[in-house]
Amino acid sequence: MGMLKDFKTFVNRGNAIDMAVGIIVGSVMTAVVNSLVKDVMMPPIGLLIGGIDFSDWKIVLSADSAIHIGVFINAIISFLITMFAVFLVVRIAAKAKAKQPVTTHACPYCQQSISKLATKCPYCCSAVKPEEIGAVEEADFTKGIKSLTAKVGKVANVAKKVAKIKK
Repeated sequence: MGMLKDFKTFVNRGNAIDMAVGIIVGSVMTAVVNSLVKDVMMPPIGLLIGGIDFSDWKIVLSADSAIHIGVFINAIISFLITMFAVFLVVRIAAKAKAKQPVTTHACPYCQQSISKLATKCPYCCSAVKPEEIGAVEEADFTKGIKSLTAKVGKVANVAKKVAKIKK
């Protein structure tokens, strides 16, 4: 019964659903990347190096077996493209996330981490001066969008002025 209860708790936390969605998206992305490498990227690369098809590269060991080096090269390129795509998604997600203010600091007496709002250290019982907690900082992604919008607005205003002058 304990294991069934733990499983129910695990599923209700949402981890299983998140994991399932990740696996499904990963498998679909893998198929797309494999097609990109095999059908779009490798033919021009093969053409550039003399019309070679990498997937045909192999070392024949016997009549029935061979080491398919070209397929392995395609798999490595697919892996690198997939990892780069994941890197870009994680990077964009990190930039889109607002920066939370620091809410703790070290006690000046015992160096334990305590709340900035604390007036007494819970570890050494020393009286400490409370500090202000900063505001939530806007995400880099949001700042960039606002800056870009402002620049586009300025360009549009200049274009309107130029249009009025020409009339």
